[in-house]
Amino acid sequence: MPLLGLGTVKFGRTAKVSYPRPLVLPSDEHIADLLALAKSLGVTLLDTAPAYGASEQRIGEAIAGERADWLLCSKAGEEFSGSQSRYDFSEGHVLHSVERSLERLRTDYLDILLLHADGRDTERIATAGAFRALRRLQGECVVRAVGFSAKGEVDGSAALPLVDVLMCTANATCDQTSLITRAGEEGVGVLVKKPLASGRHADPYALAKLGQVPGVSCIVVGTTDADHLAANVAALVDGSASASP
Repeated sequence: MPLLGLGTVKFGRTAKVSYPRPLVLPSDEHIADLLALAKSLGVTLLDTAPAYGASEQRIGEAIAGERADWLLCSKAGEEFSGSQSRYDFSEGHVLHSVERSLERLRTDYLDILLLHADGRDTERIATAGAFRALRRLQGECVVRAVGFSAKGEVDGSAALPLVDVLMCTANATCDQTSLITRAGEEGVGVLVKKPLASGRHADPYALAKLGQVPGVSCIVVGTTDADHLAANVAALVDGSASASP
């Protein structure tokens, strides 16, 4: 798994997002160019979700014929109507959501499927059938690894025994190092989200520090800016080099 992944909410959604500047959706050509750059830099994990508007569909169109070159991580449980989110963690909804994601992404499998949590008690999500759906899909080889995108440390910790992968927030103002380390010790892969606090921490070298935290598998940064993407890769490469003996 690459140490840097590309978040793609900015590919498909501008409403109800928490960024310091207004977003404008990129053109299809811009997305194609950005993904070509990402692949050339070794950034091959794409993080998307049904709640990210047109993101899944646009990725599917952009990587048509190149599926084997990418690791696709999508989610289930959250739906976004254009003005607000709603959540459904029933087994039937998760299965339906994944079927729709596969169609949009033009693939017959997902490398990673995460439950898109809303902060409710993890046991309630389990009771609704969501984790059962994940394992069913994994057993059918529709999904390779199953996971949980946590809202905080409490629900993230509770999900650890149930998943292969945990996505959690970690940045200069949200230290979840203990959770990340614990996940690594328990054999659970960790995807870090919001490492630059949704654009509020502009220094890409903050990524280098996160990359050295034991347990981190991949740091997911959302961007549509080619220079920003290249700077993020450079920061992680430099950070890895400085940490080497």
